[in-house]
Amino acid sequence: MIKVGVTGGIGSGKSTICHFFRTIGIPVFEADTEAKKLINNSETIRYQLKALFGPEIYLPNQSIDRKKLASLIFNSPSLLQKVNGVVHPEVRNYFFQWCEQQTSAYIIHEAAIMFESGFYEMMDYTLLVTAPEEMRIQRVIKRENTDAQSVRARMEKQWTDEQKAALADFIIQNDGTKLVVPQLIELDKKFRTNG
Repeated sequence: MIKVGVTGGIGSGKSTICHFFRTIGIPVFEADTEAKKLINNSETIRYQLKALFGPEIYLPNQSIDRKKLASLIFNSPSLLQKVNGVVHPEVRNYFFQWCEQQTSAYIIHEAAIMFESGFYEMMDYTLLVTAPEEMRIQRVIKRENTDAQSVRARMEKQWTDEQKAALADFIIQNDGTKLVVPQLIELDKKFRTNG
């Protein structure tokens, strides 16, 4: 089974691209969504995060205190790296277990930090979704009811499209100037015929 990694900066349109693949029957693994579930449900992660931050990092209902965790790691690259070092291996293990249950010709693995985490090396192909910065900012403002400054602060913590493009096998420009669906149909044909 071919593993296709889909990535892109915040607001680039990764979810839209993944929705297309899901609509045509391709299984999609959303790494960020699964990570959020595992942070709450994995005993391994729970134990390690409590060791790192103390038991109060989890709320009384045993779900992670997202606000507290975010405030601790947002401006601390070293703490973020430690948290990623706890969460990423569990997400990878879960991903490979998930793959064993799939029967399609290929699957999609969507992750915001596919290249940054090194996980792209485990994919057969990588697909980068790009869009102009201002368009991405406006999409996130509309989606999350936030402000441009907050979005830019998050963007600054991600790799640039240029850095990602150097490692990507395919690039989808999601800026409204070129139809995206025909590009995705071509990729679907390619992946279904084993690349």
